[in-house]
Amino acid sequence: MASPRTQQALARLADLTPRQIVAELDRYIVGQHDAKKSVAIALRNRWRRQRAPESIRDEISPNNIILIGPTGVGKTEIARRLAKLSGAPFVKVEASKFTEVGYVGRDVEAMVRDLVENAIAMVRTEREVEVEDLAHERVDERLLDLLLPIPNDAKQSAAPATPEARDASATTNVFVVSATGTVQQESDATAARERYQRTRDKLRQLLRDGQLEGRDVEIEVAQSASPMFDVMTPQGVPEGMESFSEMLKDMLPKRTKKRNVKVAEARRILSEQELDKLIDRDDLIADALDRVEKMGIIFLDEIDKIAGARGESMGPDVSREGVQRDLLPIVEGSNVQTKYGMVKTDHVLFVAAGAFHVSKPSDLIPELQGRFPIRVELKPLTEADFVRIMTEPENALTKQYTALVEADGASLTFLPEGVAEIARIAALANARMENIGARRLHTVMTTLLEEVLYTLPDRGTTAVTVDKAMVQDRLKTILEDEDLRKYIL
Repeated sequence: MASPRTQQALARLADLTPRQIVAELDRYIVGQHDAKKSVAIALRNRWRRQRAPESIRDEISPNNIILIGPTGVGKTEIARRLAKLSGAPFVKVEASKFTEVGYVGRDVEAMVRDLVENAIAMVRTEREVEVEDLAHERVDERLLDLLLPIPNDAKQSAAPATPEARDASATTNVFVVSATGTVQQESDATAARERYQRTRDKLRQLLRDGQLEGRDVEIEVAQSASPMFDVMTPQGVPEGMESFSEMLKDMLPKRTKKRNVKVAEARRILSEQELDKLIDRDDLIADALDRVEKMGIIFLDEIDKIAGARGESMGPDVSREGVQRDLLPIVEGSNVQTKYGMVKTDHVLFVAAGAFHVSKPSDLIPELQGRFPIRVELKPLTEADFVRIMTEPENALTKQYTALVEADGASLTFLPEGVAEIARIAALANARMENIGARRLHTVMTTLLEEVLYTLPDRGTTAVTVDKAMVQDRLKTILEDEDLRKYIL
């Protein structure tokens, strides 16, 4: 049974039909409808699984997917946007790193531990939003205590420690005349407490208005542990030993030191302390682990690099088939020990991707193939796709550069003819050199606007228009020189 917070996260998927998921992905990714359709179904199935009868729920396996296509066509972006859309913990892993010399099979479990760390950070952010207002109030009160310490007479009035103190406070009196002429008898301590409270109220208002941010205060901060306690953990030891150094640090008494900082810096430090107090760490960890098991997404990139002929070796110690067999239990479903507890990967969604220029998905071992039942081939990007990529998405490249130029008080305008010329050059460069997909647009745009971005602060406020003539003028020399084109574009 999912935790209440995980259930709330899954419930948000109820309003996202597969068509709506594809529509959301269309806001950021151009084309690749088949891939979007497959991941949308896989995401919707997570909500469907939670609605299924409990007797069969655990038997429903996730729809693991292999995305096949050249670099720069949107494989990683689809998986990343899917995770962000669903609020699921997400981690990207380069499968090829497991083929490096010195590889240890246990290391494949590191992807699950990284996923847990991301989930904890995600859940903590959610919890911080819930208690943010209360934390701010507590921080303000602590800052007021630092800016205006409570006087001793006010402390005594608030809580007299002994009967003698109560008698002394009762015998020391002050006569106060009100505006109406009424004479009132008041103790010195009471008057001091009221004066202190009035001053504190004034400071509180100044603090909220931001007028005290430059004031110096002295606070206590936790002192980092000595480096002598950092323990090097060799490869191949059990997982529980990897956190031995952290366990040792936790056992040692916490040391603090006093620092003189500005109120603005003190606010940041105190906010972290108050948030730590308000957030139940055990509940946070339990929720994060549950979120990983029910909603986690692991993106295995470059999976084609570990596919090849049976028995083929990539180095003196590592074989591709060996890496696949190490990955198999994680993808198939197993228990992975982390420093926060055991995690089951049975229902973690795995999205694999690879260009498969040399190898084929069928070169994977049959057992691993069977764990990726859905295969989607992404189409290479065309010149028309480049035009759409630069204009349609909410985070389009042209919009990004426009925002950068506006930071210097200038304006940047891309005419349709200029965008079309950029797309043509990018498509031409991909055809004549290595096809790197939409990433080619970044190299072209960087080269095109390099001089503009360099001289812009010295020009003052100005307007820059990118048309066909400008694009050709800036890139003419590079396009004509084949060797230079290979280096620059």
